[in-house]
Amino acid sequence: MIGGRFINCLTVIPIIRSALVLLVLSDIKKGPTSMAQENSQSSSKAQRSVSDFTQGRILPKMIRFMLPILGALILQAAYGAVDLLVVGRFGTTAGLSGVSTGSQIMNLVTFVITSLAMGVTVLISRYLGEKHPEKIGPLVGGAISLFFLASCVLFIVMVFFPRPIAVLMQAPEEAVSLTADYIRICGAGIFFIVAYNVIAAIFRGLGDSRSPLIFVLVACLVNIFGDLLFVAVFHMNVKGAALATVMAQGVSVVYSLFRMKKIGLPFTMSRKDIHLSSQTRRFLSVGAPLAMQEFLTQISFLALCAFVNRLGLEASSGYGVACKIVNFAMLVPSALMQSMASFVSQNVGAGKEDRARQAMRTGMAIGVVIGVAVFALVLTKGDWLTGIFTTDKKVIAKGFEYLKGFAPETIVTAVLFSFIGYFNGHERSFWVMIQGIIQTFAVRLPLSWYMSIQPNASLTKIGLAAPTATTVGIFLNVIYFIYLDRKQKAAKPTA
Repeated sequence: MIGGRFINCLTVIPIIRSALVLLVLSDIKKGPTSMAQENSQSSSKAQRSVSDFTQGRILPKMIRFMLPILGALILQAAYGAVDLLVVGRFGTTAGLSGVSTGSQIMNLVTFVITSLAMGVTVLISRYLGEKHPEKIGPLVGGAISLFFLASCVLFIVMVFFPRPIAVLMQAPEEAVSLTADYIRICGAGIFFIVAYNVIAAIFRGLGDSRSPLIFVLVACLVNIFGDLLFVAVFHMNVKGAALATVMAQGVSVVYSLFRMKKIGLPFTMSRKDIHLSSQTRRFLSVGAPLAMQEFLTQISFLALCAFVNRLGLEASSGYGVACKIVNFAMLVPSALMQSMASFVSQNVGAGKEDRARQAMRTGMAIGVVIGVAVFALVLTKGDWLTGIFTTDKKVIAKGFEYLKGFAPETIVTAVLFSFIGYFNGHERSFWVMIQGIIQTFAVRLPLSWYMSIQPNASLTKIGLAAPTATTVGIFLNVIYFIYLDRKQKAAKPTA
């Protein structure tokens, strides 16, 4: 226990150091008159790092912005699979279970933090569109304060109470201690994980989606090296995988801070900006509903997994394999949604509402075209896709069975996520939360549960619950879009 706390203390030291570096960097443009030339050069570099979405052809700009986001999401998905692959090959079966269960907790934390940080992304884009970069410094400063407090809470919960969390997750008895080890070590590095997501949100708000891609690539490479070193060479099993994860995030954050200093930022920020303020409340009004929706969505996935588990081991395993394929299939709509929020927000800030609507329609077209191709692949080659992850023919059949029902989701989600990105760009995230809750708890979960208790329950019918719920979501969003459009037109004469 003492050794574990000592490791945790050592982990905090570079965190504090990184925070100090960020504070120093924030003052780069605040120097005296003698530094005017240096500041001018820094400003020039910063302006080049900002993408202007308010003019030019929409399609090529959107694709150029979306592709790095998609690449980052793919790397993040691969990043999460590396620990499992290495522990599965060089560790123990109990260790594999520990990493698998612990990863669910880390995914929950990461997704919620990412959704909360979306508020920062949206407002930075809005202020750039409004030509008010002076508002960005206080916004980022407030975000640093809030996320630091959130990191402290997560640190305490995950480092000092990992075993109750493992038990709550119903980890197998022989894997409870290993699951707790994974949660505890990752919790010690939670500051790095949160810092990465905040920094990535800032860059995406500036219209720079390439830098976050580089940050994830660095983390992936370090994680692979760390996993092989700690697990394959030093045989540290779960602890090694967790240490590799924390190390990778730490290196990525430090690199991102150096890159931030190198390219400069198109706004100024000083130490006095780092406190909770009205800007904090504003970005929370956007991010908090999204974070709540993501939290409830992740909880619903756990419930859906429980429904499927009722159908037996083969169905459970087949569903688990299918979910890996589903995660990759949903990457394009997810990238589209994230890029849409920045694109729309900047145009709304510039007063170009028509261009924002056109961006939404363009995003839908991109998503549907790709979605049709993915639909055809999943529907016709789903057995081959599931066979990548397992050689058990019965499990392959069950996985393919679920994918047949889920397949239409690859098309309709592109439309839904484009709507969501559009509304996020308008700071209408409360509506996004409401429609998400309706989809999940009024359609998807009840329908999945009902299909799972039928005498001849099949994974195909359970899988159909997803596109059914999404179709309901599209209907709701069309109604809200019409309402919002009429409201905006009615407000024009008084503007």
